[in-house]
Amino acid sequence: QVQLVESGGGLVQPGGSLRLSCAASGSVFSIPFMGWYRQAPGQQRDLVAHITSGNSTNYADSVKGRFTIFRDNAKNTVYLQMNSLKPEDTAVYYCYSDIRKDIWSQTLFRYWGQGTQVTVSS
Repeated sequence: QVQLVESGGGLVQPGGSLRLSCAASGSVFSIPFMGWYRQAPGQQRDLVAHITSGNSTNYADSVKGRFTIFRDNAKNTVYLQMNSLKPEDTAVYYCYSDIRKDIWSQTLFRYWGQGTQVTVSS
């Protein structure tokens, strides 16, 4: 069994910063891909940022230059540092991990965190 536990959301004023974290535990051999999506009320879930085990990253255009994704492979944890936050960043943020469970299989299984609310408002 695999669990992803998120933390770090909350209420912040425009221009402020937050850091989200997401830790994977359980039957994990490796995690080639990790990332974050977000979903605002009435909207679809959109990719925010993505990182590989080799630290290659990709960002949505709307967050480039403001958000940074990074990971600690020893702790199976991915982070999202969010700076210069805007009201339009308000959403529930979900982390995901594409997990390889053992050395004998290349199959990846996607797991999701429980979601954490980020509200940007004055």
